[in-house]
Amino acid sequence: MDFEALRVDGLPVDGELIDAGNVGPELAHLAGVYRRSPRALLWRNPSSDWRLFMLLPPLASRLSLMLNPIFAQLTRAWGLNVRFVGVDRDGLAYDFRNLLSDASLKLLVESLGAHETAHPPVLDALFEALARDMMTVLRRRHRGWERHLDVEHRLESDAPSNLFARATRYPDFIAMLRKALRDEIIDVAFYGRVLRSIDLREAAAEQRIASVVESSLDPVAMAKLARTGAGRHLGCYNWLRLDARHAASRAHVLGELPGFAAFFAATLVPLDAALLGVDDAQAPDGELDANDGDFSAGPRRGAGSRGDSPTLDLRAVAAGRSGPHASRWSELLRRAIDTGQDRAVIEALAGRFGVAENVIRRLWRESPAGFGQPPAWQLAHILRRLDAIGTRDWPGNDSGWRELIAQAVPAEAG
Repeated sequence: MDFEALRVDGLPVDGELIDAGNVGPELAHLAGVYRRSPRALLWRNPSSDWRLFMLLPPLASRLSLMLNPIFAQLTRAWGLNVRFVGVDRDGLAYDFRNLLSDASLKLLVESLGAHETAHPPVLDALFEALARDMMTVLRRRHRGWERHLDVEHRLESDAPSNLFARATRYPDFIAMLRKALRDEIIDVAFYGRVLRSIDLREAAAEQRIASVVESSLDPVAMAKLARTGAGRHLGCYNWLRLDARHAASRAHVLGELPGFAAFFAATLVPLDAALLGVDDAQAPDGELDANDGDFSAGPRRGAGSRGDSPTLDLRAVAAGRSGPHASRWSELLRRAIDTGQDRAVIEALAGRFGVAENVIRRLWRESPAGFGQPPAWQLAHILRRLDAIGTRDWPGNDSGWRELIAQAVPAEAG
């Protein structure tokens, strides 16, 4: 197991930026925190079950407070912006953000407080806390394990819903930089130099992080994904990877409808994972299924006869991905895609969203760039708007598409 902490590179502007006499003590302190804070903590091949564990913490600029147990709520709020990615032995990408407990966040803060001098016991304890729940995901498919599959994030730093979320990474540093400009402690030219240095550093760090994640993924699935034009979307990657037998059909549909990437990932990845899951209620304690973790073996004995009682996923209901109508059409869509019948796919999508088939057929034929890749919860609003205005009045340029999408999505849902 190899551990590495990825940090940003130094630039000539740093000498002026950490000089308290030049920028003031508060900005100089935060600039030092910005430089020292790791952008990622990564463990390569942490076990035989996992290829990669990676934590992406935001800047912990209030460590002195966060280390005090009285301010535990501050640590929890900070932890909401931590990203935790895992790649298992089968090359599936996971988002383990919701498994970060108070204990693991506390250990993470302690390890960040030690900076480069972090002693092995702190890092070992942090790894043990992080791995305790994740190690069992492959050893036994627990109820709801599919909820940890990443269906949202992208590896492109300039794309929506990317893995890096720059706006949440160093808000205190940017706020103090702007305050120094308003108070005329620094001038506009220096402010611009610092912003350019941030862009250069973060772009380089994000490229390195994306390369590490991508090197742990399945190269065949990534090659298929690259040909679709959907970008390095981890949810779509998981969709192709979950069932290698139908990856070509799925990549074909994704290539014809790249704007549906977020919808396909959010809707069909959990459906596929549920079909591949092991029924824990039927498996005695200590007994593992022979195919556990082998996604090439097809649906397991638990598929279609799960003993778990259904749960209500409020996020899925709010996004329109749950409910009898959505479930029925999602299953029909999955079958249509995997059988390679384009006409059946168009019919299933039209039925799923309650729009005319010509709407889906035209998007399939033209794939307008201005349509973009809207979030899954916005797609139904946009398609119904397109259905209402008729195919002759569709926008002819990117600005027209932006205006239509803004009009289609309810303001109260934004």
